[in-house]
Amino acid sequence: MRIALGSDHAGYQLKRHLAEYLTAAGHTVLDCGTDSTESVDYPAFCASAARKVSAGDADRAIVFGGSGQGEQIVANKIQGIRAALCHNVTMAELSRQHNDANVLAMGGRMVSTWMAEQIVTVWLASDFDGGRHQARIDQITEIDNR
Repeated sequence: MRIALGSDHAGYQLKRHLAEYLTAAGHTVLDCGTDSTESVDYPAFCASAARKVSAGDADRAIVFGGSGQGEQIVANKIQGIRAALCHNVTMAELSRQHNDANVLAMGGRMVSTWMAEQIVTVWLASDFDGGRHQARIDQITEIDNR
């Protein structure tokens, strides 16, 4: 799977760790920055990762910050993106099963690297359930296209 990653300075260490973890698992990582713990604003990096998914250049994206909240908001501004902020495995699984989330947001100050690995593993392995959830995704897409 092609996975775009974007972060600010507060999410940089977690992004770096997960880039190695994902690469070792056989995924292709597209790093959209940032490249250090030097203070930066997150919108451009997270939008860049989300745009890779929207354009079809990545299958999914993960965005990181201190909390992940602002990063999720930015990603959700990109047409076709359904970003979910997940700080536990259950949220990650449900974001895929019920919401067909194509971007995952996490906070480097909220989760350990071990927990982040668990979240990412479940999130990548979980499929969209479709069924009754598809009508909701269709409604989200309709709103997105207005």
